[in-house]
Formats: sequence, structure tokens, C-alpha cells
Amino acid sequence: MFPALYAILDPEVAPLPLATVAGTLFDAGVQLMQLRDKRSSPAQLYSQASELQALSLARGGRFILNDRPDIAAMTGCGGVHVGQEDLPPEEARRICGPSRWVGVSTHNLKQLREADLTSVDYIAVGPIFPTATKENPDPVVGLEFLRAARGLTRKPLVAIGGIAIASAADVFRAGADSIAVIRDLLAAPDPGMRAREFLAIAERSRTVRG
Repeated sequence: MFPALYAILDPEVAPLPLATVAGTLFDAGVQLMQLRDKRSSPAQLYSQASELQALSLARGGRFILNDRPDIAAMTGCGGVHVGQEDLPPEEARRICGPSRWVGVSTHNLKQLREADLTSVDYIAVGPIFPTATKENPDPVVGLEFLRAARGLTRKPLVAIGGIAIASAADVFRAGADSIAVIRDLLAAPDPGMRAREFLAIAERSRTVRG
């Protein structure tokens, strides 16, 4: 089953070093994490990705790098995530190879249908709710979009955008296989405890939906 909680590690949100946060989240049961760093140099990104990939291997999780399939391949990451303005998913696949995951962000049903025809391992949909972690966010799509998306693909759906502990159950019930969380996880007083709360909600909600 696709991991229910997709933790997005953003250095602009995390109050502690990302490796420290990642270790805490792995200890709490999180199995899937992504580094989203829009400001670091390629050299800094390579270093950070290498560190987080090594930690992920040691903890038995999967680490995904945002935007950069080349650096993901060089550092042995578990996959890459691309957006609509990045390399096309099949080009990312060509660079990363068949063993790594490739995910893609979609913001409307046309993009989702196109993604469904590719080799991507999962499709992200959103923003489900208003979000403050992107400088120029796409228009909010809401839960109805998620329900429609669920009927159009059998690939795992990752819901992203403004998801918090209070809304997580509704998102799972609308059809998400996984929720990507940034601020409500990284900025929590105890990220490990917050992760366990999200995972408990996921278990209850996905069981009811199933």
C-alpha cells in the first residue's frame, strides 16, 4: 500500500536541521519524504540530498527529491517529483531509470488524464486548500476535484496543499491514498507526535473508505 503520509521537508519551514527532522519523522513511522528546496545551489542540494538519502536507507524509508532528476540519480535517491514547469515525467524517468519512483503534480483534470497515461508511480493533486508554502500557488481545487480525480485513475493519488490535522480525514475520505504535509508537520511543537496523529487518522479513514 502506498505510504499514507508524505512528509515534505522544506528548509524554509523546518525549525531544525532537515536531517534531525527526518530522523524524528522516520522514528514516528513516516516512510516517505521529499526534499523541496527552491533556493539552494545545486552543490548544496546535492549535499543535502546525499545526507537525507543515506538516512533514508538506514531507516528503511524512501526519499524523493523535488525538481531535479539528475541530482536524484547521482545521489541514489528513491525517486524524483516534477511539476508542470519541470522536465516531462518520461524525461525524468529516462534520467532516473525504472527502479526509482517518478511523481508529478497536477492541478486540473486535463493534466491528471495526461499524467495517467505516463509511467509515473503516483500523481499529486492540489492545492486542495489554500497554502502559504508556495510563492505563487495554483488555484485551489478542493475536495470535489479530488473525488473526480479518484474516478479517473488507478494510480496512487497524493493530495497536497494546506492539509492540516483537522482536515486530513476529509481528504482521505475524498479519495486520497496519501497526504503531503509541510507546515502542519514541520512547524508542529512535536513533529513526531504530529506525524503519529496523521498516521492514526489515515489508518482509520482508509479503513472506513475501503
